[in-house]
Amino acid sequence: MLRTRICELLGIEHPVINAPMSGAATAELAAAVSEAGGFGFIGAGAGSPIWLRDQIRTVRERTSRPFGVGFISSFPGLDELVQVALDEKVSAVCHSFADPSPYVAAAHEAGIKVIAQVQKVADAKKVALAGVDAIAAQGTEAGGHTGHIGTLPLVPAVIDVAGDIPVIAAGGIADGRGLAAVLMLGAEGAFIGSRFVASHESFPEPWVKQRVAQAGTDDTVLTKAYDLAAGSAFPADIGDRVIRNSYTSEWHDRDQEVLGASGELMAQVAAAVQAKDASIAPVRAGNAVGLFSTIEPAGEILRRIVEEAEEILSKRPQSLFNA
Repeated sequence: MLRTRICELLGIEHPVINAPMSGAATAELAAAVSEAGGFGFIGAGAGSPIWLRDQIRTVRERTSRPFGVGFISSFPGLDELVQVALDEKVSAVCHSFADPSPYVAAAHEAGIKVIAQVQKVADAKKVALAGVDAIAAQGTEAGGHTGHIGTLPLVPAVIDVAGDIPVIAAGGIADGRGLAAVLMLGAEGAFIGSRFVASHESFPEPWVKQRVAQAGTDDTVLTKAYDLAAGSAFPADIGDRVIRNSYTSEWHDRDQEVLGASGELMAQVAAAVQAKDASIAPVRAGNAVGLFSTIEPAGEILRRIVEEAEEILSKRPQSLFNA
């Protein structure tokens, strides 16, 4: 069985964590991943404190295993959401897109582990000094909001500056090959997002899951066309990886024009979401969508990924030396 420092840190069987995806990773997915031996995250996003407390308690009704809450830490209302997670004493919290330093001490006082997700080596150095328990290095292959450096160079570079802090790889991992690869890079586990979007337990409606399952590796684009129109509170150097559609074909890389037409564009997007029209509505997914085409239970997805990685790691290194 694969066993890494992240398993010890989080009290889990397998070094697989569902990415804390806002709008996709709710209580049902988090509970399913944790119950299967991984670590389940609720993506708090822009949810309310009442909603988050209910989500946490719903997970506890479904599993007794460890789970946590992930925040878009650049969003307003963060303090109230963090306080809910502390009050409910989840096993871990994850901060993304902002400095987690103000929140580390209080989490540790409550016995809660802190993970910081970063997209640059410079940010990894900062969060290491803040005393986080683990660092997630998120490559540009990730779906949704991410940076511009590939997972392959970013993960070992973050490991080099992290000292004794375990590093989790994120971005472009959807099967056992990806998990095995990042473990060989030195990562202690993997955040997996898009593959879990195409699960029975993820929150998006069926039309979104079908679009993710049908997309290919070539079908995504890292854009700001939705965020600029919506005025989203993400850092300026963060993009939004979505599946290409008519909207991105028209508005990608036309930032000033998007800002000028933001009201009209957001009305179009809102109407498209209501109409389940993926030609306009955003469907967030990473490059790894080309590695799967089915919608399955999250527990089965997790177990297969782990089994594939174990098979690869038990045979591939030896075969290279014996070739």
